[in-house]
Amino acid sequence: MIATWLKESRHIVIFTGAGMSTESGVPDFRSKRGLWHGKDPQSLASTNAMKHNQKEFVDFYRMRIEALLNVQPHNGYNILTTWAKWLQLKSIITQNTDGLHEQAGNFNVIPLHGTIQQLHCHSCGNVFSTDRYFEHRLYCACEGFIRPSVVLFGESLDPQVLVTAEKEAQQSDLFIVLGSSLVVSPANSFPNIAKEHGAKLVIINHDPTPLDSIADVVINNRKIGDVLRDISEELSLK
Repeated sequence: MIATWLKESRHIVIFTGAGMSTESGVPDFRSKRGLWHGKDPQSLASTNAMKHNQKEFVDFYRMRIEALLNVQPHNGYNILTTWAKWLQLKSIITQNTDGLHEQAGNFNVIPLHGTIQQLHCHSCGNVFSTDRYFEHRLYCACEGFIRPSVVLFGESLDPQVLVTAEKEAQQSDLFIVLGSSLVVSPANSFPNIAKEHGAKLVIINHDPTPLDSIADVVINNRKIGDVLRDISEELSLK
């Protein structure tokens, strides 16, 4: 059924959450082994931490960046890259900041929460590589603090990114959720928007989500990479 919809659809949108990344070995945030377990996010990843707790702030993000150095996208990412080439996959909206979609060759990505794969000056906006955090070069020529290009606690999501994501959801005729619990707002609004505008909604997530009742297909308790492999085998895409 999903393979048929993929072949017939003219505007496919993929929406990915932490479950997509964890299959590649990226830790999530809220589980017992997650990044926030035993930690206070406000003291490490907030605008307040950036201003008043810079050592711990930089140490935390350096640890996150370093943890991604040896992470490779699992085959599900490569399958999405193939879909973008041969099907009408127009965009990937992601809650993740790890850059694995881009690493797998997908560049039609809308990162709702920014990217941890680059830094920028908080004052002037100049962009820097993550090497600056390992070289302990934390300030720009303008003397502004160099920070990760992610949305911190205490910051709003980029309005233009939200507008772009909303337009994609409205235009989609097939909207597929991969690995999101769909409990974080405003990200969880996009599947609803897609459905309201007539799209078929597929949710593939390990656990049930609050939006399962409006989905056309729900798949739980399976690895995303395995599900995408099975669909691609049915599609016979190389």
